[in-house]
Amino acid sequence: MRRAIIFTPKKRMIAHNPKDWLVWPWHFHRSDTVRRLFPWLLAIGAYSALVAWLEIEVWQLTNTNSYVRNISLMHTLLGFVISFLLVFRTNTAYERWWEGRKLWGGLVNNSRNLTMKLSALLPRDDDFHRGVFRRLIPLYAVALKNHLRSEQTRLELFDGLPAEIQQKIDLEKHLPNQVAALLIRAVDDLHRNGKLSGEQLLFLNAELQSFTEICGACERIKNTPIPYSYSVFIKRFILIYIATLPWGYVFNLGYYVVPIVAFIFYVLASLELIAEEIEEPFGADENDLPLEKMAKSIQGHIHELI
Repeated sequence: MRRAIIFTPKKRMIAHNPKDWLVWPWHFHRSDTVRRLFPWLLAIGAYSALVAWLEIEVWQLTNTNSYVRNISLMHTLLGFVISFLLVFRTNTAYERWWEGRKLWGGLVNNSRNLTMKLSALLPRDDDFHRGVFRRLIPLYAVALKNHLRSEQTRLELFDGLPAEIQQKIDLEKHLPNQVAALLIRAVDDLHRNGKLSGEQLLFLNAELQSFTEICGACERIKNTPIPYSYSVFIKRFILIYIATLPWGYVFNLGYYVVPIVAFIFYVLASLELIAEEIEEPFGADENDLPLEKMAKSIQGHIHELI
């Protein structure tokens, strides 16, 4: 027996004007890295202050007689390495985000193309099949969104489908595959009833096949995260790099090393946090893809076309 599903509201992707330098750079939202790193920034600042106090006040080390004065040379050498790693990490994460966006853009276009073809090929008086396709095509986008987010689909989305079609849908199984199979069966039913010729059936095949191909590509992105060892190594590298910064730069900066080291940590750690967030583009974070908006766009276009 099917059970009712209750949805909780999700965060939306942040809409902004990238050319606005006066407002958005100083706007702090929930996912901003300053908020997420604030406890770490306080801890790094306190640690840097302790190191500066020990070297200046307690041990009274100077730049000429201290054996730790050459630590800054290590940071000069390792700065290039950590910059290279973070650039590679960010580019890899953005590539995954952009690939997900292209896949969903393809889903929007293929849904439109399939609808326009069906609208032209279906008999004008075939209200049954027109209603079926009007519901099934946008339902695939919603089913794929919920599948990628490990959510469940509301029963209300099946309103308007004939009872014999609703009975064939099992919410406990792979829902995008089931919706795609129903689309193929509906098209095959038209062919068997003589409403579509064999040539017209082949004419629709590319769009029908594209649904499962897009789903498989999205699942590949979701189920293939960045290797654990690589991600852990970058975090460990950043922490070691930051932990050794105050020891070598106290001689030149004094207590100014506290805000400077905290700022350097903010920059490096923010790049890692941003990469972690966008490498999974199908989630519900504010920087993830607006899947709800694209699914509603598909639904609006389908209702206009058929």
